[in-house]
Amino acid sequence: MENELIKHQEPIELKPATDTLLVLNIHTNQVEMVKGIDKDGNLQKVPPKEKKDNEQLISVDKHGDIFSNFFSNFYRQLKNPTHFNFFKVSEYDAINTANDLQKYVDQASPEEKEKLKDYEVLPQHNNNPKNKNTMDNNTDNQEYRFQPEQIDWKTMGKFGLNQEKLEKMNAMDALLRGFKTNTLIPITINLGTAVSKMDVRLSLQTGDTGQVAVHLHGIRKEPNLNNTFLGHQFTDEDKKNLKETGNMGRVVDLVNPKTDEIIPSVISRDRLTNELVAYRAEYMKIPDEIKGIRLDEHQKQTLLEGGPLYLEGMTSKKGELFNATVQFNADKRYVEFLFNNNQNQQQSQYHHNQQQTHHTAQEVPKVFRGKELDDSQYEKFKAGQTVYVDGLTDAKGKAYQGYITFNKETSKTDFSFNHSNKLKEEAKPTEDHKTQTAVNTQGKTNEATKNVKEPLESKQQQPASQQQEDQQKKIRKPRGRKL
Repeated sequence: MENELIKHQEPIELKPATDTLLVLNIHTNQVEMVKGIDKDGNLQKVPPKEKKDNEQLISVDKHGDIFSNFFSNFYRQLKNPTHFNFFKVSEYDAINTANDLQKYVDQASPEEKEKLKDYEVLPQHNNNPKNKNTMDNNTDNQEYRFQPEQIDWKTMGKFGLNQEKLEKMNAMDALLRGFKTNTLIPITINLGTAVSKMDVRLSLQTGDTGQVAVHLHGIRKEPNLNNTFLGHQFTDEDKKNLKETGNMGRVVDLVNPKTDEIIPSVISRDRLTNELVAYRAEYMKIPDEIKGIRLDEHQKQTLLEGGPLYLEGMTSKKGELFNATVQFNADKRYVEFLFNNNQNQQQSQYHHNQQQTHHTAQEVPKVFRGKELDDSQYEKFKAGQTVYVDGLTDAKGKAYQGYITFNKETSKTDFSFNHSNKLKEEAKPTEDHKTQTAVNTQGKTNEATKNVKEPLESKQQQPASQQQEDQQKKIRKPRGRKL
């Protein structure tokens, strides 16, 4: 097969070499050549025949990075990308290679057709079929939408930020991919007569003039669910879902305020800022497999409609079985886990900064100093275990790491640069604390019973025997100066 795909390599005219795409419809086994994508996301294609003068096939630069970015964008715009297999070939050989490929497909066995995946092109040059369209890919493999030189660093400087600082905070990668920063970023706004400091999430967006603008996503105390959002009026069920899980749970029609276009979308709540985020339903990508569980069409449809899906028997990276609810999140742009289907415990950074001393045991914060704990860390942290965290950044932008433990008695987070064992030692109550606890809860008093050696009865306030009374009277006399 390899020889048949590449045997027509001789150029027929001298011009810059480019590539084009062949497409195999996996349902019809039809091989065709790609022209492009229409406005509805449907693939435009033509049979492999001699090209007419007015018939323009897709033509892309054959260099790796340029093709990777092009194909990633192309693939993401397709309405049904999983229905097709794509192959990159020289534009000179497109017709002959397409005919050869069609002959091969017509007579190949299912096992031989499976070998075609070795030649298939996938987004981000990920040519491992096992990694295709799985939940683990989420946003990590998205191509870069922006370059560092496109960022308005002069504006960033007004916020006390620069490229070096953002790189140390691990924020640049998400920005360049077109996402919001994964954590809250501390910024300073100097107004001349006043200086304001706040925590925000940052994102880059292309303005009407084509310039890349920096957007600040500030923290809200709570989302405003009483007003309409892009033309949608929230129902009581919508409000309940957004508050409890962060996802509204259904697809609704939203209105683009600039064009009045009706856009079916899902809505989620940014759990760090409480900002409402909408995402086009047509862009939703649902994985074929989640942690070892192969999804059927009904399960995929549930997720495509924005609903939650409970899965049992998934396998963690450690090889352990677990159950969880999964759901598409508009803010993260991928299917996320909702352990126990309860996200109330994911407190915003605002509550962490402003109300940390008022947390109850049921309100264990998931964000520590701008760093959001992953699900595994959070479960241990919530259970009172000591957790190692890295990626923290001090006020000067310097990275550091350490150990944190949630103190259920004080409802505060204890931090230490040292090993967790030392942190536990530091967290032990002092002798003075033990004495005061005994006084408050058992009725002890320092004066009446402080010299009694054996344990006292509950609520005992005076010596109960002659022996205890003798012990209490044996008070050490101060030493006098010897003359």
